Amino acid sequence: MSQEHCILIGAPLDCGKKRKGCLMGPDAYRTAGLAEAIRDLGHTVEDRGNVAPAPFTPKEHPKLVAYEENIAWTESLADASEAAMKDGLPLFLGGDHALSLGTVLGAMRHADSVERPLFVLWLDAHTDFHTPQSTDSGNLHGTPLGYVTGRKGFDGFPSIANPLPHENVAIIGLRSVDAAERAAMQETNVTYVDMRAIDETGIAKPLATFLEKVEAANGLLHVSLDVDFLDPSIAPAVGTTVPGGATQREGHLVMEMLHDSGLMTSLDLVELNPFLDERGRTASLMVDLAASALGRRVFDRPTRAF
Repeated sequence: MSQEHCILIGAPLDCGKKRKGCLMGPDAYRTAGLAEAIRDLGHTVEDRGNVAPAPFTPKEHPKLVAYEENIAWTESLADASEAAMKDGLPLFLGGDHALSLGTVLGAMRHADSVERPLFVLWLDAHTDFHTPQSTDSGNLHGTPLGYVTGRKGFDGFPSIANPLPHENVAIIGLRSVDAAERAAMQETNVTYVDMRAIDETGIAKPLATFLEKVEAANGLLHVSLDVDFLDPSIAPAVGTTVPGGATQREGHLVMEMLHDSGLMTSLDLVELNPFLDERGRTASLMVDLAASALGRRVFDRPTRAF
């Protein structure tokens, strides 16, 4: 197994939706032993602490939640992401999924600088393909893929010179998609795999197909793992619980396949809300999944008592 220089970056961002608690996520990952788990696998770890948003002036919006704050986080996280990717493999500790507005943008900028294509694997119950105009909730954690693929309506956000091509995106684990998102998604060639398809044919085949595409293009791969990708019976610490999610075995299979591929160049761990957790079980599971993505095998996993 090749040694990675893993860079931990806390993103205590809690403005992508109304329900609070994700700002505690970065500390929960640290407390659950993420750095120690990574070191035990033979990698080096550098913790760069928590990012703060760029300066901003909040304004009242009739629908959108914390619009200016989300822009400010996007600016600072894009800078942190681009800088970290030059030095190693960053792991962004969230924080809600609005953090990916910035982390993916930074990865895109880095990919442009090294003249390689970026691919994004989105492990999520939702497509997060909204725009500020199409979202009914006003929660911008449902917009990152809309933003980075160049959908219109993100006024004030950093401009994107080269939007992420739809064919470079795969969303796996879908089971809650708004009508507006479904209509927009069906007009693209984004790869999307819902839980019915996983039930019918398994999770390994569509993932392997996507990873083959990344490898053939000599691409960089940004992985964004939302807690709600997992079934809430095993990962309750999320404000957007949707029954019928991935099992613990499916989650580890995805992560082990990512490690086997050697393609992952950055990782988001998002939507962990420790306020909703049960004795840290979700944080511990997410740490275990990250460890699997970095080389821990099934027979190396610790036994936990909850």
